[in-house]
Amino acid sequence: MRVMISALYPVLSLTICGLYPTTTIGPKDGWQVYSSAQDADGRCICTVVAPEQSLCSRDAKSRQLHQLLEKVQNMSQSIEVLNLRTQRDFQYVMKMENQMKGLRTKFRQIDDDRKSIMVRNFQELKDKMDELKPLIPVLEQYKMDAVLISQFKEEIRNLSAVLTGIQEELGAFEYDELYQRVLRLDNRLRSCMGKLTCGKLMKINGPVTVKTSGTRFGTWMTDPLGATRNNRVWCMDGYANSKIVREYKTIEDFVSGVVSRTYSLPFKWEGTNHLVYNGSLYYNKYQSNIIVKYSFETGSVLAQRALEFAGFHNMYPYTWGGYSDIDVMVDELGMWVVYATSQNAGNVVISQIDPDNLQVLKTWNTEYSKRNAGESFMICGTLYITNSHLSGAKVYYAYSTKTSAYEYIDIPFHNQYFHISMLDYNSRERVLYAWNNGHQVIFNVTLYHVIKTDDVS
Repeated sequence: MRVMISALYPVLSLTICGLYPTTTIGPKDGWQVYSSAQDADGRCICTVVAPEQSLCSRDAKSRQLHQLLEKVQNMSQSIEVLNLRTQRDFQYVMKMENQMKGLRTKFRQIDDDRKSIMVRNFQELKDKMDELKPLIPVLEQYKMDAVLISQFKEEIRNLSAVLTGIQEELGAFEYDELYQRVLRLDNRLRSCMGKLTCGKLMKINGPVTVKTSGTRFGTWMTDPLGATRNNRVWCMDGYANSKIVREYKTIEDFVSGVVSRTYSLPFKWEGTNHLVYNGSLYYNKYQSNIIVKYSFETGSVLAQRALEFAGFHNMYPYTWGGYSDIDVMVDELGMWVVYATSQNAGNVVISQIDPDNLQVLKTWNTEYSKRNAGESFMICGTLYITNSHLSGAKVYYAYSTKTSAYEYIDIPFHNQYFHISMLDYNSRERVLYAWNNGHQVIFNVTLYHVIKTDDVS
């Protein structure tokens, strides 16, 4: 019995490992990773595997799996018969064991009071007990074997289920159908991740200092729509009178100062509230209320548009100044621009814009003075405003574009280097990027969210 189990364990281990190709099985073994979804901190990871298109249900691997599955099913049937016999005999063994325990107790009682019992009766009982004693270790071993058989049966059942699942994927479905299932699963995962990401801001942790470089003012950012494997970093030092954008291939290169490419923009920028989104830079053109969309790939301006009535060049800046009148930002729901107008008495105005042509789609007027705002950022359609850029700053005001309502809140955060000139939310990483007095830092955010699942299949 033990030999059979030991021989089966390698087969089971190999089959289970086959479900996780990223750890033990490479592309040469006939498996390919199609898609994955993940969250940066405690985020969930889901990897979907499928056979390569060159494989079909009649290849060698499929036939081997089919043969192995038949063997396992035959073994399972044999084990089932043996298990029925074992269970029946085990009940008889338990009954005998109870009788033996009773005899043993009775024998002790008789042995304690031999004088009150006839010698002949005593000897008969003793002989009976002597006959039963050798059976005790046999019965104990039988009980162990019964447990072993039960465990073996469970292992067979698990192995059969794994092999059946693999066999179904290889044989029961055509490749195109399987690929469509992968795509549907990928879409559901992305939808789920979107629902998990969105929520109401509850807490800000950190910061984590990534690097110390540049002047007191500047911008650094990654593309929230960029591929995970291509997580480039862009840096724009200063808040005015410059055209230079530096690109780094990775966050490690950014920390080490290894510049991969330098861009010279067609127009100077002002402020520090720039944005990289889907491979393009969005920034405020110097001494104007014009937003420029610049393609890193082509090195050309794809669009530019003036924000009607928007103040610029320190007309309605954040509390620290620095020509921070116009703030371009993006979240889970799209692209936004935050500014102020004289028509709205210098209070904050929120406009949702089209990322392609920069056209204003919808506008909300708030009653919060732009000049009293330290910085601001959008999360899930809600604008969060800090009350200062200095020490003791906290998130003080929130305006929901979903409900067109505001509330005063109190979410403190640690302004470690005493002067924040840029604060921007990255929806992919669910963090706040900040330029903190010449230090590039990251804050982690905690969101409260309610998940509503439409598709439970």
